[in-house]
Amino acid sequence: MSFDTNQTNLENTDLREEKGNTNRAFEEDESQERRSCRISEFSEGTKPKEEPDNTLNIHCDKEDQLSMYDEAGPYAGMPKEVLMCYSNQLRYRLPREIIFWLILAATLALVACTITIIALSPKCLDWWQASPIYQIYPRSFKDSDGNGIGDLNGIKEKLDYFVYLNIKAIWLSPVYKSPMKDFGYDVEDFEEIDPIFGTMEEFDNLLEAVHDRGLKLIMDFIPNHTSDKHRWFQLSRNRTGKYTNYYIWVDCKHELNKTTNPNNWVSLFGYSAWQFDEVRGQCYLHQFLKEQPDLNYRNVDVQEEMKNVLRFWLKKGVDGFRVDAVKYLLEAESLRNEPQVNLTQHPNTITSYDELYHDYTATQVGMHDIVRGWQHILEEFSREPSRYRFLMTESYDNEEIYKTMMYYGTPIQQEANFPFNFYLIDLYKEMSGNGVFKIVDYWMRNMPAGKWPNWVVGNHDNSRIASHVGAMYVNVINMLLLTLPGTPTIYYGEELGMENIIASEDEIQDPFGKFDPTANRDPQRSPMQWDSSDNAGFSTANKTWLPVNPNYVTVNVEVEKDQQNSTLTLFRELSFLRQNALSIHRGWMCYIWNDTDIFAYVRELDGLNSVFLIVLNFGNASEVNLASKVSYLPKEANVRLSTDINKIGNKVQTASVITSSGEGLVLEYKTSNPVHTKAEFKDRCYISQKACYLNTLDILYKNC
Repeated sequence: MSFDTNQTNLENTDLREEKGNTNRAFEEDESQERRSCRISEFSEGTKPKEEPDNTLNIHCDKEDQLSMYDEAGPYAGMPKEVLMCYSNQLRYRLPREIIFWLILAATLALVACTITIIALSPKCLDWWQASPIYQIYPRSFKDSDGNGIGDLNGIKEKLDYFVYLNIKAIWLSPVYKSPMKDFGYDVEDFEEIDPIFGTMEEFDNLLEAVHDRGLKLIMDFIPNHTSDKHRWFQLSRNRTGKYTNYYIWVDCKHELNKTTNPNNWVSLFGYSAWQFDEVRGQCYLHQFLKEQPDLNYRNVDVQEEMKNVLRFWLKKGVDGFRVDAVKYLLEAESLRNEPQVNLTQHPNTITSYDELYHDYTATQVGMHDIVRGWQHILEEFSREPSRYRFLMTESYDNEEIYKTMMYYGTPIQQEANFPFNFYLIDLYKEMSGNGVFKIVDYWMRNMPAGKWPNWVVGNHDNSRIASHVGAMYVNVINMLLLTLPGTPTIYYGEELGMENIIASEDEIQDPFGKFDPTANRDPQRSPMQWDSSDNAGFSTANKTWLPVNPNYVTVNVEVEKDQQNSTLTLFRELSFLRQNALSIHRGWMCYIWNDTDIFAYVRELDGLNSVFLIVLNFGNASEVNLASKVSYLPKEANVRLSTDINKIGNKVQTASVITSSGEGLVLEYKTSNPVHTKAEFKDRCYISQKACYLNTLDILYKNC
């Protein structure tokens, strides 16, 4: 077969020039050029220039793009120059620019939204606000070595108990080295652990175990005085260097074993507050026992020493302090006699602390400056992430509540996070709905705006609830503590309903009780009741430091854990409710009714339609029509919790709320008509840190 070569070449050329049915296999290099930008265009009759490096000279003018790129799209492996030609086309450039500006706008919107949420969000509650504080009296909590006295390892053994209770803050009464004349409140060394309780290594292990469980540890800080065995006092009585004036020394006449005191000041434990020291030949001041000489806080070296004590424990990781006897830090330099309560009483017969007005030995000018100095140290250590350090103060000021409120500080200078509120301890004086209302309202009305309240019903110095007001009121008082706004402080064993022991005079351990048996504090310090075994599971010793209450067989942790209607079970459920219910955790409190028997209030939060109505009976059996007191209450409410387990889950008619003596109800209802927004309740509603709930985003905000 023969072929016409010329004819074949012409046909191949025609095929290459056709737009349709192009056979690219004939000439791959030329088709590559056709899909790219054109190779150097020349005018008719112009001789093309030679490229010295034999590379393609690619141009990307718009006309070429419109005429050529429509014929073929981008392809894999195209050169960078070709890619740049395509990228400049409008159809590719426009989507790219739109996506860029959308991403930029979304980023800016997200940043703005984040800033807005942060700016509008209320301050998160700190750990000391979120959890009740549980007071441990170490001598009585758990004995691990069988000597009849509680210790640090015993506390460590029982840390899971706090997890069970949903309590995240524990406060230790003193464990410092001490001669134990006042059970640890006479400190011989602020930087050592007393061997009765263990070693410093055991304290460090306890602190580590506390933090491992997400708990916080608060220590007692006893700044007013030391033990007379303290090194500072021994140096001071010998007039050694800077220690000479570490204590308050005054010249006094001492002849024939009889001292003529500088003035009429009286110790809290009775009799003169002055003690003659044979070594120094002067009298020293002691507002407590004679073995507890008062430090001289007008000496700047003393102030710095006590700041260093705080630093020592803060460096170890302690989370806060409860400051003991703070109002006694300073005394009037004039040493003037204090006024008598009974002007007709002969001055020589004054022996009791209550027989004088203490104008010159308590709450003196400058005392709050000292406390603020301690707060500054805690603030320094609070700069560590998630390690806020807490300070609370103890001050019994009775009817002079304005003095107590001063410990909150000022709007521009914080002092303590809160001073202890001891007013509920006097509940027994008027055990009624009206009585409880007066005490609660007294604190709330006097507390500075924006500050955080707290509530104390018992401690190591005061009788237990069950013995003070009656066992029938233990549950309703625990319900009060855990549903009021603020932080409740729980004394060990009150979650069980423990009662005072009866101690004979020859069994008295308390130095105050030895002076005045009627004021003995031992009964409320008996060993913790863990189970029904010997010594209530507190110790394996033959004899404990104080007797165990005989009712331990039925009133103990092990028994009550298994009882659905026990005091312990109710306490635990209230603790979890306080944590999980926003309106109780940080919402408004509004009193809606009080009478001889009933104290009732609501807990509500702006934006949250779930409201809790707390009805507490501190008197006799009662039926009250709360719907008539608050016309916009719903007709019925659900019983969320009750001191009577049989009522939980029932519905209650708000027009007829029936309670028995000592009964408490936590009722829950839905409403869009909160009490705190009503004019008639304006002066009966309180909130510390305002917050509002936004349901659509499930967040809190503050500007509502």
